[in-house]
Amino acid sequence: MSSPAPALVKAAQELSRKLAPLKFGEPVTHVYNPLEYASVPHEQYLNRYGRAGQQIMFLGMNPGPYGMTQTGVPFGEIPAVRDWLGISSPVGKPMPEHPKRPVVGFDCPQSEVSGRRLWGLFAAKFGTADTFFARHFVANYCPLVFMEEGGKNRTPDKLPAPEMATLYKACDEHLRKVVTALQPEWVIGVGGFAEGRAQLLKADFPNLKIGRILHPSPASPAANKDWAGNVTRTMESLGLW
Repeated sequence: MSSPAPALVKAAQELSRKLAPLKFGEPVTHVYNPLEYASVPHEQYLNRYGRAGQQIMFLGMNPGPYGMTQTGVPFGEIPAVRDWLGISSPVGKPMPEHPKRPVVGFDCPQSEVSGRRLWGLFAAKFGTADTFFARHFVANYCPLVFMEEGGKNRTPDKLPAPEMATLYKACDEHLRKVVTALQPEWVIGVGGFAEGRAQLLKADFPNLKIGRILHPSPASPAANKDWAGNVTRTMESLGLW
């Protein structure tokens, strides 16, 4: 089987081009696109870890401020990306940059808790990244980061309906390209939003199975009580682990 990586890289570049002209109104004041300014580590991730035979694809929502926003890698907690995935490349700057949300790439001192939990579980269970990626892949539905004037994150599902519709059209098309390239048996939504977008794939991929794990965000009270154990039990109940 040929590697899906070139198709993944091409799909990411096409998505980035389609999103570039989109405009978003208040309360959003700043929009970051890591596929642009962090394209080097993002494409390293796709080239290194997009592999034939990956049966399970985990799907996140959009970048966190100290994860993919800084590293270009989904759920990109810096120590996990640098030390476990072995990716550490120069990252540019979004324009304009929010004064309260600077992008400093792999020098970012803050921790992305969601990414620390997600990659931490995978590292604990599978040992090496190569072992994990032999059967799994991790992607994000939307690559854009939306910020309000005060620096607060705004998730894509909180955008006005017309903006949301245009954004979702491009992201849905990209998701179909990713699934076409990887041909997974399962797409596992990391949280309810991602599961909902994944369910729409059934129209084009009727044999695709859709599941859901608890989102690792510390904003979720349930995620702060043995998140790793909860996810492990879910994956075991689906017969995947």
